[in-house]
Amino acid sequence: MSLILALDQSTSATKAILFDESGCLIDKASADHRQIYPQAGWVEHDPEEIWSNVRAVVAKLAERNSKIRDQIIGLSIANQRETFVVFDRQTGKALHNAIVWQCRRGAPLCEELSSRGGDKLVEERTGLKLDTYFPASKIAWLMRENPLIAAKLQSGEAVIGTIDAFLVHRLTHGEVFATDYTNASRTLLFDVHKLQWDNELCSLFEIPKNALPEVRECNALFGETDVARVLPAKVPICGVMGDSQASLFAQQCYQPGRGKATFGTGTSVMVNVGQKSELSPQGAVLALAWMIDGQPTYALEGLINYSSATIAWLKDQLGLIEVASESEALAREVKDNGGVYLVPAFAGLSAPHWNSDARAAILGMSGHTTKAHIVRAALESIAYQIRDVLDMIRAESGITPQLMQADGGPTRNDFLMQFTADITQLTWNVSSVAESSAFGAAMAGLLGLGTISTLEELERLPREDKQYAPQLSSEKAAELHNEWQAAVRRVL
Repeated sequence: MSLILALDQSTSATKAILFDESGCLIDKASADHRQIYPQAGWVEHDPEEIWSNVRAVVAKLAERNSKIRDQIIGLSIANQRETFVVFDRQTGKALHNAIVWQCRRGAPLCEELSSRGGDKLVEERTGLKLDTYFPASKIAWLMRENPLIAAKLQSGEAVIGTIDAFLVHRLTHGEVFATDYTNASRTLLFDVHKLQWDNELCSLFEIPKNALPEVRECNALFGETDVARVLPAKVPICGVMGDSQASLFAQQCYQPGRGKATFGTGTSVMVNVGQKSELSPQGAVLALAWMIDGQPTYALEGLINYSSATIAWLKDQLGLIEVASESEALAREVKDNGGVYLVPAFAGLSAPHWNSDARAAILGMSGHTTKAHIVRAALESIAYQIRDVLDMIRAESGITPQLMQADGGPTRNDFLMQFTADITQLTWNVSSVAESSAFGAAMAGLLGLGTISTLEELERLPREDKQYAPQLSSEKAAELHNEWQAAVRRVL
C-alpha cells in the first residue's frame, strides 16, 4: 500500500493528513496557531510557530503510524492563500510575522493606486481586484515601513513567499524556493494570461521581481524532505495548491460548469470555466484553478471574508456560545430569524460588493430578540452571501450550476447546509472527505508521482456525499433574500 502525506496549512491551524492511494483518510493530526492582531483591521501569524506546528503534527502521525510510515511515497501541500512571509533566502528565517489575507493595512495604498488608474492594469493582467485582500499592497506597505527589509529584498538577501513557498523552502533546507501557479496567481503580481510574473505589476507596487519564487505546476516536484528528520527517509514534495483550488480539484469539478464552496474562516465559491481566460468579471475574480501538464484551467470565484469566522466572533468576542457546534441547536430554538439580519462586514465586504469601508451590523432587533435570533442570523448570513456570489457568477459567465459541492468544517452543521440549499434554490452535495483541500493537493501529488495517471481515474475514486435539496419555496427564498439585501444596503 502506498501512502501520501498532505499538509493543510490553513488560517487557523496546521493539519497533517495521511491518505492511501485510493483517497481514503488513514489518520490526521492538527495544531492551532495564534491569531495576532497588532491593531484594528490588522492580522498576522507567526511563521516560526507554523513551521514548529508542521513538524509537530507530522511527528504525531509518524509516531501513531510507525508500522506504515515507511510506505509514504510523497508529501503534498494545500495552504491558506494570499498570506505571505518575507524570509531570509539562505536560512529561511522569517523577518516579520506573516501578514494574513484578512489584514486590511494595504487599503490606503490600494486607494492611492486606484486614484491613479491602477485598477485597470491589475484587473486586466491578474483577473483580480485591486484590493488589500491580496498580498501586493501589504508587501509594499511592509517595504515602506521597514527600510531594512526593503533593502534585503532589493539585494536578494531576503525573499517573498506565500505560505507554500515558505514551507517548501524550510522542508528542503533552502534547496528549493518555488511556488505553484495557483498561489502565484493570487498575489496581484502574476499575469494569469501569460502565466508569468509581470514586470509592470511589480513596478506598480515597487516590489523586486527577483525576490519572488520560481513558479511550478501543481503536480510538479518541489524537492525532497524528511520534515526535519521526522520521517525515516526523504520523500518527494509533489502536489502543491492553494487551498480553495485544491478543494475544487478534490471535488472533481474538472469540467466547465462544475462548482463548489469551501466553508471555512471565509468562503470561496468557485465554478470551473475551462480555458476561458478572456473573461472580464465585474464582481467575481478570475482564478487560475490549476496548472497540470502544461494546461491551465480557470474558474470564476466569489470571495466571502467572514463565514465561520462570524461564528468564532459570536464565541470569542461576544460569548454567546462556548463552542461553535452550539450554534446549530441555538438556531433551531427559534422558528425564524425574527427579522434579525447580521451583515458580517468585519473587514469590509468582498464579492460582489468589494467595499472595504463597510462595517458589520446587526439589524432588525426588537425587545423580543434573543441570542438565538442573533446566532441564527449569523449562520444565515453565510448562506445569503453564497447566494449573492452565485447570482453574480451566473450574470457574469452565463453558467448556472445545477448542483454544487461543499466542503469544510461548517458543512457538518445541518441547519446551515439546509438553509444554504433553501436560499440558493440549489441541491448541495457535502463532501464525505472533510479534509478536501488536503485531499485535492494529495490527488495532484499522486498524479505527479504517477500513482494515478488521469483525471478519469480520480473521478472513479469512491465517495459518499450527503445531499441537501431545497425545501423552501422559491418565493419565500426570494423574499428572505430581498430582506437580506436591504440589510446589506444599510451597511453599504
